[in-house]
Amino acid sequence: MKILIINGSPKKENSDTMHITRAFVEGMEQVIKTEVKLVHAVEKDVKYCKGCFTCMRGGGTCVQEDDMKELLGEILESDLLIFSFPLYYYGMPAPLKAVVDRLLPLSSMRMEKTEGGRYVHTAQADVSHLRFMMICGCGFPNSKQNFEPAVAQFRLMFPGGHTVITLPESPMFNALEAAVVTAPRLELVKQAGRAYGQSGSIPQDLLAEISSPMIPEDVYAQIVNG
Repeated sequence: MKILIINGSPKKENSDTMHITRAFVEGMEQVIKTEVKLVHAVEKDVKYCKGCFTCMRGGGTCVQEDDMKELLGEILESDLLIFSFPLYYYGMPAPLKAVVDRLLPLSSMRMEKTEGGRYVHTAQADVSHLRFMMICGCGFPNSKQNFEPAVAQFRLMFPGGHTVITLPESPMFNALEAAVVTAPRLELVKQAGRAYGQSGSIPQDLLAEISSPMIPEDVYAQIVNG
């Protein structure tokens, strides 16, 4: 399986969320053969979308010359696209949002109505082989009313074949003294990776356990506030 990870954190490898992503991929590698490429969005020259829609009318070619053309090619050559990012103000960091906005060449201007009554742009690139995953950590003590905007956007962007992993209290992954609770959580994430590698899905009870607080919410809040 060809896996492309687009890391949206400006901290690159030191991102709290990348600890989760690396554990997930490690779990997958234990059960299937993988070819993994990691791209740090902050390192790429990706200009802001101009909103001219030339790409959607002209066969998928953007008028801007930057790294996005190569990145789109890598996306289309992959089997699994992982967006790994920390929650920034209830959404994704700016470097990743710039990449997401420039995914327009994958779609055409033509619209069609889905069974649910939603209108979507039809594809002008074949993404039927692609599966999509969002891995997101945040610094809040729990997941309540925090991840919802980012998850909703991800599911609307990729309505088919998507999987979402969210994890609160993620700054603890960069704290060595927290290993007593972070190491067991990363083992759960590896378990999720193995399950995904074997079946293409993750049990809901395992996802719920992964997204639960690692330490009591009030204790975590006291540590942060102190």
